[in-house]
Amino acid sequence: MLLSIYTHNHTPIHRPNPSSKTLTRPPILPPLLQCNPFPLKSSSFSVRASKGDSRERNPSVNAMAGEKAWVEIGAEFKEGGGTTAEDWRNALGKVVPAVVVIRTTTCRAFDTESAGSGYATGFVVDKKRGIILTNRHVVKPGPVVAEAMFLNREEIPVYPVYRDPVHDFGFFRYDPGSIQFLSYEEIPLAPEAASVGLEIRVVGNDSGEKVSILAGTLARLDRDAPYYKKNGYNDFNTFYIQLALLPDILITLSVGLISFNSIDDECCSFLVWNDHQFGDGSDSIARPAIVVPIIADVLYSSSPEALSLLAASGTKGGSSGSPVVDSLGRAVALNAGSKTSSSSAFFLPLERVVSALKLLRKGIDSCTDGWGAVYIPRGTLQVTLLHKGFEETRRLGLRIETEQMVRHASRHGETGMLVVDSAVPGGPAHHLLQPGDVLVRVNGDVITQFLKMETLLDDSVDRKIELQIERGGTPFTVDLTVQDLHSITPDSFLEVSGAVIHPLSYQQARNFRFRCGLVYVAEPGCVNVYLLRAKVPRLSIIKKFGGEEISRLEDLVSVLSKLTRGARVPLEYISYKDRHRSKSVLVTIDRHEWYGPPLIYTRDDSTGLWTGKPAFPPDSLLLSSSMISVEQGLENDRVPPDAGEASPIEHMCQNFNQESADGVASVEYSFEGVAELQNSRGNSDVGATKDQIEEDSSADSPTEEKMEDLTSSENAFLGDYQGSAAVATNASVAERVIEPALVMLEVHIPPSCMHDGLHSQHSSGTGVIVYHSSDLGLVVVDKATVVISASDVMLSFAAFPIEIPGEVVFLHPVHNYALVAYDPSALGADGASVVRAAKLLPEPPLCRGDEVYLVGLSRSLQATSRKSVVTNAHAALNIGPADSPRYRATNMEVIELTADFGRTFSGVLTDEHGRVQALWASFSTELKYGSSTSVDHHLTRGIPIHTISHVLNKFISGANGPNLLINGIRRKMPLVRILEVELYPRLLSKARSFGLSDKWVQTLVKKDPIKRQVLRIKGCLAGSTAEDVLEQGDMILAINEEPITCFGDIEDACHALDQCDESDGKLQMTIFRQGHEIELLVGTDVRDGNGTTRVINWCGCIVQDPHPAVRALGFLPEEGHGVYVSRWSHGSPANRYGLYALQWIVEINGKPTPHLDAFVEVTKEIEDGEFIRVKTVHLTGKPRVLTLKQDLHYWPMWEVRRNPNTAMWQYERIKALDLGIP
Repeated sequence: MLLSIYTHNHTPIHRPNPSSKTLTRPPILPPLLQCNPFPLKSSSFSVRASKGDSRERNPSVNAMAGEKAWVEIGAEFKEGGGTTAEDWRNALGKVVPAVVVIRTTTCRAFDTESAGSGYATGFVVDKKRGIILTNRHVVKPGPVVAEAMFLNREEIPVYPVYRDPVHDFGFFRYDPGSIQFLSYEEIPLAPEAASVGLEIRVVGNDSGEKVSILAGTLARLDRDAPYYKKNGYNDFNTFYIQLALLPDILITLSVGLISFNSIDDECCSFLVWNDHQFGDGSDSIARPAIVVPIIADVLYSSSPEALSLLAASGTKGGSSGSPVVDSLGRAVALNAGSKTSSSSAFFLPLERVVSALKLLRKGIDSCTDGWGAVYIPRGTLQVTLLHKGFEETRRLGLRIETEQMVRHASRHGETGMLVVDSAVPGGPAHHLLQPGDVLVRVNGDVITQFLKMETLLDDSVDRKIELQIERGGTPFTVDLTVQDLHSITPDSFLEVSGAVIHPLSYQQARNFRFRCGLVYVAEPGCVNVYLLRAKVPRLSIIKKFGGEEISRLEDLVSVLSKLTRGARVPLEYISYKDRHRSKSVLVTIDRHEWYGPPLIYTRDDSTGLWTGKPAFPPDSLLLSSSMISVEQGLENDRVPPDAGEASPIEHMCQNFNQESADGVASVEYSFEGVAELQNSRGNSDVGATKDQIEEDSSADSPTEEKMEDLTSSENAFLGDYQGSAAVATNASVAERVIEPALVMLEVHIPPSCMHDGLHSQHSSGTGVIVYHSSDLGLVVVDKATVVISASDVMLSFAAFPIEIPGEVVFLHPVHNYALVAYDPSALGADGASVVRAAKLLPEPPLCRGDEVYLVGLSRSLQATSRKSVVTNAHAALNIGPADSPRYRATNMEVIELTADFGRTFSGVLTDEHGRVQALWASFSTELKYGSSTSVDHHLTRGIPIHTISHVLNKFISGANGPNLLINGIRRKMPLVRILEVELYPRLLSKARSFGLSDKWVQTLVKKDPIKRQVLRIKGCLAGSTAEDVLEQGDMILAINEEPITCFGDIEDACHALDQCDESDGKLQMTIFRQGHEIELLVGTDVRDGNGTTRVINWCGCIVQDPHPAVRALGFLPEEGHGVYVSRWSHGSPANRYGLYALQWIVEINGKPTPHLDAFVEVTKEIEDGEFIRVKTVHLTGKPRVLTLKQDLHYWPMWEVRRNPNTAMWQYERIKALDLGIP
């Protein structure tokens, strides 16, 4: 079988199909293709390239088991310097087995790196000691977990032992005895062999899938270090080596497939199978005939899937850390990076690598008890130098006599000198060296090269050196003390509420021009209300906290340890994007235990791990202020003070009062973020009925109101509080009356509780007070604002300038509203005198043509209103499922208006007297564009107030549901009986076509002559009692012989079951199914308003019970459906091994996990470092088995659960390494 190389040719020739492209064979092959045949050690295919010029011969592959693969190129070709293809074959045969694929998992964001997972390359430089060389950005400056996979697919763990603080190289170590089935040798380092014109090969891997070989010639040895990004890692104070340009061809040979693709995808590829060619050149771009100049480079791959030979001037993803080898098999440089815009590859010289490796070997040999931390001296002046040509130094003012002296004293061919580019503030050279200074001598020696300068600095740590410079033609002598570079390289970090904070590194200090060691926010990220909520961005510098100067990490830890949960303190920070102005924000310490206690992690080079220990002493106020569980035997009474902290709201309000006494409350909090969120997401507001308020009001409650003369009510409000915002002279009566009841809610959700398919951590919206007494306040808001109960909520009142905390106490399982409680005592006497509950008007219901007032809050928390008209009072809401299942409103009839303020404005609908008739709420949905693109979207509609009334009545009067502690009082939470099906209306004219009888059509028209519809079942929620009885497509005609025409009829029927003491919870339903009327007993389900109250974090993924949006899809795995993966974390084992969201875990190591308790019992038996076999079932029903390695060091197993006895979310470790961490 013969392989011929075909390429596109610009020359047009006759072709049968004018639209097709003709493939022509190059008449002349490059010399490198004219070499002897050699074996491609693979038994999967046989390939031979022929020099024959038969144009009709097609490329072909003959797959024959057991036959060696050969590529025959032609006559022997001698490369420059006498190097033959045989030389390269022998060299690569030794090199390839020593090259490894490195899979890294960056466990935490640190310094310049973000958390995540990726592939890279490394190679063995010391087989005896087990040392692998790769790039610094592969070894990572922070916590990393890594494995190396050798050529024969043996995978072993590797541990970082050294990463250079400046240059892009580092070392992993491994146990040489763990490699049992592969014969390999270390690759020697020969930096002295690098020279211009040297033919090289770069052996790397393509994203961890294929090993690839890059061929080229070294073009420059003095290229400037590549600049990657302004706020990330960049190498400096060194030269780099640049590769000469070569044709951009990538060849992939695999079973049945030969493809020729350029890096820019501009040449043809064709499929070969059984001597037949199937061209796919229809979308290829014609280009001049070129062929691969490195076809003789052999890849000895044990994988039969593919063989990649890469001939390009730029390396691909996964090739970082690849060896750059010569024909003798020596590494002459280290592949570091590439620039796709110019197809350039950059190689790091190895002189510094060799020096570090010698010290590393010496240090290892001196350790008698295994590996130990090895100190490699590195000195710095915190100065960035550039190598400038003599023509540039002359323009900088260098004197002619100095240039003559330097040229004479330097090596032959020297072309320039070192020039100061910048000096880091606070460093040894700050204010002493300036940009443009030309370095002449150091300690009396002329130095023009980076290598000589760095060697001198490394040998002079903590000693003074003398620098002779010229500045604008004037000579200067400067004495500087060389600083230990490791002393300004952070080796510890604080993890608090998910945030990662550590001293500012030399790398970032140089990028941002800040002093090293400042307190640097590497990740504000997982912080619920610490930094992320306060809008402190990533890569910021903390300057002040709680009124104290913060110059070191220890200062921050000291201030934090003195705070209590719920405390609010000012924080001042600087961003590198706006370095000349500090910004102040108000930071709120977590009230709930969303996370474990703060930890300080410290790097241990002897183990390659970062070891965590408690950041605060055990008697720290922050640790000791956790909520204490209250005994369950208490009745529905106020919890006594000595039973523990009764309520998180009370606790936080106490902190607010303390702040006022200390003067901290004088720091203002910016509401810009709130306003922005309000504009991007609609929100809601509600009221409380006259009957509800009167029924539960007490004679001495000054803030509860009765329905008296509205005019006197309005006048009373206008005179209540002179310090409040002035009322607009043209404001409507409705606007003035409702304004004291309007509230802006700001909601933050910690990533540790990002469950139920949430797509955003922050939201804000307008709510309305529906109940206000001396001990309880209730606000109603839509579920686009408050989605889950695991939320930190802050309330800002339109009537009084104050911000207080709230707690989510009820989430309706179906409808789009939630109840948030607050402590009225936190308002103080002045606030209590003006804040009041809205008056609700559930009857009569709104009808088409009714005039209403739409009232909401503006950005400045002022009431805004407009008059509108109802166009449809019974519009059926139809919101489709999101790509990732999350809450969506179903089975609702909503109100539509002629005019509103747009889809981002929410509020309430009132009559002319300010009585609330509907909640103008935001509904979350997705807009889909094409088959793969979707964006979040919100629409606003009105929710009739009577939909909320019966639940609110239950809440205030005392329901029969579970207890929940609110403001120190145990209260019964309402339960809601629902029929767990999704319905949609069908016009009777359409239903008649399905066979519905005239009798039923007339009956339903008589019941509702306006809508003239019947309800049809779209689907049942999986796991519901109705699932096995009702079917998709069923039409519900009647319940208990009462015709059903709208969603409210079904709700009324369910509510009637609760009123009957002898009810079995079943509805007698008349169903029309496939042309027949049938009578069925259909069970209903009782749900509370708690939502999800327990989440478990295992291996970095969040698992929970499937929430209603998942069950609404109508599928639950038969094997068990209680362990649903709703989220995963970057840098976690779940990220590393692909345990992503939208699937159930049904088995662990063959043991079923039908629910969370069973899951905990199974996983508690698994130890750190063990591989686990996990069986999952996707939402699509597709099963899958994957393996995962447990990492309890960085990813302990824990859960967050809501405790009804304290109304607190509490963190508890389930399984972790015993590091003395609670």
